[in-house]
Amino acid sequence: MKVNHVFMVLIVGFLSACSNIPTYNSFDEYPVYEGNDLELTYTSKLSKFRVWAPTASKVKLLLYDNDYEGAAYKTVDMKRSDNGTWIKEINENLKGKFYTFQVRIGERWLDETPGMWVKATGVKGKRAAIIDMDETNPDGWENDKRPELVNFTDIILYEVHVRDFSVSPNSGMKNKGKFLAFTEHGTKNTVGESTGIDHLKELGITHVHLLPSFDFASIDETKLNENKYNWGYDPLNFNVPEGSYSTNPHDPKSRIREFKQMVQSFHNSGIRVVMDVVYNHTFIGENSNLDLLVPGYFYRFNADSTWSNASGCSNETASERPMMRKFIVESVVYWATEYHVDGFRFDLMGIHDIETMNEVRAALDKIDPSIFIYGEGWTAAASPLPEEERALKKNAKQLENIAVFSDDIRDALKGSWKHGEIPGFVSGIDSLEESVKFGIVGATQHPQVDYTKLIYSKAPYVNNPTQIINYVSCHDDMCLVDKLNEAKPENTTDEELVRFNKLAQTVVFTAQGVPFIYAGEELYRNKKGIHNTYQSPDSINQINWDNKTQYKDIFTYYQGLIALRKAHAAFRIPTQEMVQKHLKFIDLQTPNVVAYMLTDHVNGERWKDILVIYNGNRKSVSVQIPEGAWNVVCHDGQINLSGMLQVKSTAFTVAPSSASIMYVE
Repeated sequence: MKVNHVFMVLIVGFLSACSNIPTYNSFDEYPVYEGNDLELTYTSKLSKFRVWAPTASKVKLLLYDNDYEGAAYKTVDMKRSDNGTWIKEINENLKGKFYTFQVRIGERWLDETPGMWVKATGVKGKRAAIIDMDETNPDGWENDKRPELVNFTDIILYEVHVRDFSVSPNSGMKNKGKFLAFTEHGTKNTVGESTGIDHLKELGITHVHLLPSFDFASIDETKLNENKYNWGYDPLNFNVPEGSYSTNPHDPKSRIREFKQMVQSFHNSGIRVVMDVVYNHTFIGENSNLDLLVPGYFYRFNADSTWSNASGCSNETASERPMMRKFIVESVVYWATEYHVDGFRFDLMGIHDIETMNEVRAALDKIDPSIFIYGEGWTAAASPLPEEERALKKNAKQLENIAVFSDDIRDALKGSWKHGEIPGFVSGIDSLEESVKFGIVGATQHPQVDYTKLIYSKAPYVNNPTQIINYVSCHDDMCLVDKLNEAKPENTTDEELVRFNKLAQTVVFTAQGVPFIYAGEELYRNKKGIHNTYQSPDSINQINWDNKTQYKDIFTYYQGLIALRKAHAAFRIPTQEMVQKHLKFIDLQTPNVVAYMLTDHVNGERWKDILVIYNGNRKSVSVQIPEGAWNVVCHDGQINLSGMLQVKSTAFTVAPSSASIMYVE
């Protein structure tokens, strides 16, 4: 039976007149519960259950002996309580048991649900588990600390899918496709080069960004031998780790403990952990764990009563409603405290309202202001929420210390994401210089950028470089190798494609803002030209660790870029004002060449002045550079921070499709 959610409040109002159900004329009138004890409060002597279901006529609590089979051994009625909640206390030790709630709307009983605040589940996530969370802490968890972070611009993000990272036969890791793979040290590829977390330390990244690792719906945790693949953007239980990434999804404590072991391992290796969170939609709308508690309330609907779909996944959540906002804020706080997570990447953040995102920032600031928040500043389709209220890229100046992705630098460098055949700056296409410059200044206001010539934006949209994520590829669409190959100009050689690749990442790592790379790019990863691989097999998605040997030059170059950025604060300027004062573009009178200087020991930089030249042409270019004894550290696809040569002439030749970086003391 389908219910028209736009008229749900009218139906509830009619039923209320015939019963003791409170009457609400709109979602705005629904009560707000301010307490912090929703779902379950467990002790060895009693368990307290509280669920928010203001429109229910009755609510039942069902207790089970096992996680997904068999009938309930006890069913009890819950009692109406404060501000739309229902409560029940069971005065016995329920550890090891499972439970669900069942809500009646009028005379109709909805399906059972583990609730939306659930923090532990059995296999398949259908029933909530009653556990002692203290028993999930690994040894030494109380001493786990976040690695030091001074400025957000010091961050280097590495986006990885849990399964991709370790599942390859040549990964050298035992716990393939599991959280525990990130705890393994000493792993090697087939020729003995480091893989896994040792590789990440060698590369030098500061933050690993995990694709969705909460409990998602598309993988049947009882049939892991089927090896089904998904990115995980189909949320089922937001506050529970994904069971297929644990060694035993039938044990509710296993996935929790192993997620914590993973975080602890990263922290011990000096790497912070970012979670990709997907609060903008649920796997299904009607009959989701949210909708089975309070039908309609947690979602947006169009004027014609259809489900709004800004997510492109057939529903979108209503973050502006107080209880949805409360849930999002409390959920990120939970991950930051219980699991020691260091950052959050919000999927389709443009669906959420600005106020909610700023409340998330404020709540995390109370825990640790160095927790990083960023997201996609766009939607997948239209939304009923007015644009001026949404956490869109163009509204980023209203977001407090929250970053957005720069599609401007992405597509200026590699070409259109939408049209795979269209190349960009690094492939020799001119007229994109201003968009590249916009990326270099971190999407901020700069007097030397002509904002009328940008490919997408027509104005700066962030307050400081700390609010921009610079990248050329991610899990979405084609990875960098595939895109450059599909968009390559006629007669492009394999050697040129490597040059295009290195140049693209050189811009990313030397631009102001926060650099981001997709896992395996440092190993020249490809995905066989497939645009979106969210359901592709391991043969497409897995990281081929033997590429580290085959493409050692590329790995070494990426490693050098990271070392350059980490060693030199001029590439990590935190404020717009400092960028405006110390970053000066130089017009070298050559198409498809962008050059600039970072001056006067900016941001505490030990080099006095730094000159950076990007040559997007497929041929060498001769340019006139400022006078000085320039020490070259990057040239013709090679990096050596100790210096490669010294240039005292004002005449300089930049190699094809490459960058030159030099400094004076």
